[in-house]
Amino acid sequence: MKSKAQKQEEMNEARKLLEKSEALVFTDFTRIAAESIRKFRRDLKGSNSDFLVIKKRLLGILLKEKGIDVDLKQFKTSVGTIFSRSDIEKIAGPAYTFFSKLEVPEGGAKDVWVKHLLGGYDLIKKEPLDGAQLVYIGKLPPREVVLAQLLGILVAPIRSFLYVLDQKRLKEAV
Repeated sequence: MKSKAQKQEEMNEARKLLEKSEALVFTDFTRIAAESIRKFRRDLKGSNSDFLVIKKRLLGILLKEKGIDVDLKQFKTSVGTIFSRSDIEKIAGPAYTFFSKLEVPEGGAKDVWVKHLLGGYDLIKKEPLDGAQLVYIGKLPPREVVLAQLLGILVAPIRSFLYVLDQKRLKEAV
C-alpha cells in the first residue's frame, strides 16, 4: 500500500506528463511479463511517449482537473496509460505492434493481446477513442508507406504507356 506522499508524487509525475501530452492511450497490462513492459517503455521513448501505471481513481482525478471527461470505471482491469507528446496516429501504431507481437498463450485467440488496448483520448480534438478505433489506427501503415503507394499508383499508367511505346518502337525496327 502506498503512502499519501507516494501517491502525491505519482500524481505530480502524471500531471507533468499530461501537460506535455497530445494523446492518451489506456492499456491493460495484466499477465504481461515485466521484461516485456520494460521493453515497451524503451520503445515508447523512441516515439516520444511515456508509459505510466497509476491507480484509476488517481488518474480519474487528474483527468477531471484538466477537464477531460473519460470514464475509467468502464475498464474492469488495471490500467496503464501511455502519455504521448505526438498525435494519436503516431502512438497507436507502436502500441498495436507491441501487443500484437506478444506470444499468444496456448489455446488463446490470436488477438488476445490486442484486446489489451482499452481506449484512448485525443487531447487535441478532445474526443475519446475506443479500443477498436485504436486497433484500426494502429494497423494503418506509416505515412511514408502510404505516400510511396500513392506515388506507385500515379506512376503506373505512365510506365505502362512508355512500355507500349517501347514495344511499338521495337516492332517498327524489325
